Amino acid sequence: MLQRLTFFLLVAMNMAVLRLCAQQACPSFADTPDPNEAQLMLTVNSTDDPQEQIAALDKFAKEHPDSKFMGCVNEYYASANLKLKDYDKSIEFGEKDLALNYQDLNLLFTLMRAYASSNKVSDTIFEVINKVPDQARVETSSPAHPLKATDDQWAKIQADARELAKASHDYAVWAFFQVIPRVTDPAKQIQALNSFVKTYPETEKDNATQINTLYFDAYRMQGNYDKTIEFGDKVIATDPSNVRVLNTLGLIYSFALPHPSPEKGAAYAQKALAATQGLKKPEGADDAAFKKDQTNQLGMAHLMLGYAALIRAEKTGKLVPAIDELKLASTLLEGNPPLQGQALYYLGFAYERGTPANHRGAIESLNRSSSLPGPMQGQARALLAKVKAAIK
Repeated sequence: MLQRLTFFLLVAMNMAVLRLCAQQACPSFADTPDPNEAQLMLTVNSTDDPQEQIAALDKFAKEHPDSKFMGCVNEYYASANLKLKDYDKSIEFGEKDLALNYQDLNLLFTLMRAYASSNKVSDTIFEVINKVPDQARVETSSPAHPLKATDDQWAKIQADARELAKASHDYAVWAFFQVIPRVTDPAKQIQALNSFVKTYPETEKDNATQINTLYFDAYRMQGNYDKTIEFGDKVIATDPSNVRVLNTLGLIYSFALPHPSPEKGAAYAQKALAATQGLKKPEGADDAAFKKDQTNQLGMAHLMLGYAALIRAEKTGKLVPAIDELKLASTLLEGNPPLQGQALYYLGFAYERGTPANHRGAIESLNRSSSLPGPMQGQARALLAKVKAAIK
């Protein structure tokens, strides 16, 4: 799914990175009395070179493999490998800590950054994202009050804690939208969405279009058309020019339901047609790819309009509107064999239902339809055989 990130959101994410990077790793070990641990902290924090940090961590891990400090060591490993853009290693060490029931906000943030920057996805990253609000409350709700802090200094400490909590929340939401499209199993995607909106209930309003589009696509992949329609209409409520969703809803109403409603399909198609003609190429998009998609969307809309007109013609006998729409659809859907085959099948059917029947037009359309892979290929061949038999 294409993510439409606004400039504001990008700025917010960058600010979140800056605030969270300022967080101290291993806060529970901040005042360690063990001299070896203290020396490691001094060595690691005295350099910004991740290779030098890893060398110091390797030395400590080799000499003190059973140290209770290994949770902190893993966290530093995760951070150093993140700097090196070795995201797999960063994830490996971060998840070692989680397996040991060790976590802090810095560790959760490191894992979110590593996953977002990689192409990986797992159940763990969604667990991490859902841990953030509670962990942020633990680390920011009651900041320590330095004895000698002035009122202004104390107010700043409290304000910084609130900002950190918000930044953690915002980054977790952003990270979710980066990794959820990588989940290919629609059932797992729905499960992840359900957990996410339970943890971040405000996103159902603040990120309504993204959330509802994800649900829409997951239920569509499952073939759950009732839920697809439900969430598709929610998408349209906030994004009325969403051509893809409009056309998908139209196709479902026209062809996929146990009791199809071509007129409802046509209503969505009309909206899709208007929206498609007003589409503007997204910045950075390939001209040819944009034009191809626009043409395909127009073809879908005309297919539904042609099919609805064909059904109407059963009562009115007026086949010209259906033929005109289906001819146009079959041309526009050149790059979409299944739907082009469908348009050509209905076009051949319309030609044959005329008075007099246009056998030549029907045979031409059905020949083309029967050569295209798709759900109408068999029906096209069967109808073609009947037309040929009728003119002998």
